[in-house]
Amino acid sequence: MGIPVTIADDSALSRKAIRRALPLDWDVDIHETQNGLEAIEAVNAGLAEMLFLDLQMPIMNGFEVLKVLHDHHEKTVVIVISADIQPEAQALVMSLGAFRFLKKPLQMVELRETLYEVGLL
Repeated sequence: MGIPVTIADDSALSRKAIRRALPLDWDVDIHETQNGLEAIEAVNAGLAEMLFLDLQMPIMNGFEVLKVLHDHHEKTVVIVISADIQPEAQALVMSLGAFRFLKKPLQMVELRETLYEVGLL
């Protein structure tokens, strides 16, 4: 059984791009969600030891998800993948416990390096 990974992004195209960027040799079980509330539900269900999180989503945005995780699920490794590259957004993401902020479009090499750094690859 692989590492439980959830990709939380309201864009099916973005979720697909993240899937394609994942290393082929990485043993994972991937779950996808379309909004922040679904992402929290996935974490609560044990489907997200690692969470790839977009910031701009309906129902509950990525900042709100990070706040809940910071308060209740500190063990979940979160990598934010977003087009919102404003320094303030990046600083807030990191202060809420994200392991890394990667910008869209996602670069495969950058993702692989991040996975090595977190110790999941």
